[in-house]
Amino acid sequence: MDKVVKCVLINVDVVLITEIIEIDVELGDPNCKLIKPYRFYGPEDMRPWPEVTNQTELMIRSEDILTIADPTPQIIEKYLELTA
Repeated sequence: MDKVVKCVLINVDVVLITEIIEIDVELGDPNCKLIKPYRFYGPEDMRPWPEVTNQTELMIRSEDILTIADPTPQIIEKYLELTA
């Protein structure tokens, strides 16, 4: 299965580049799995998010996501380099 890498806007100034999988759960529970999320500061500046943990899979509610977009091929390439 190919990785689905997306830009996830979770706040007006917080953009994550991450693999994302939607999970079926009870209403109100976290239903999106973020795999190896990196915070995007610029094309050459992406850092693991959140920086306070070594955890590589995090759950978030889709209601807490403002929007999801497709990153450019260059951003995907850089993300895949960082997470290889």
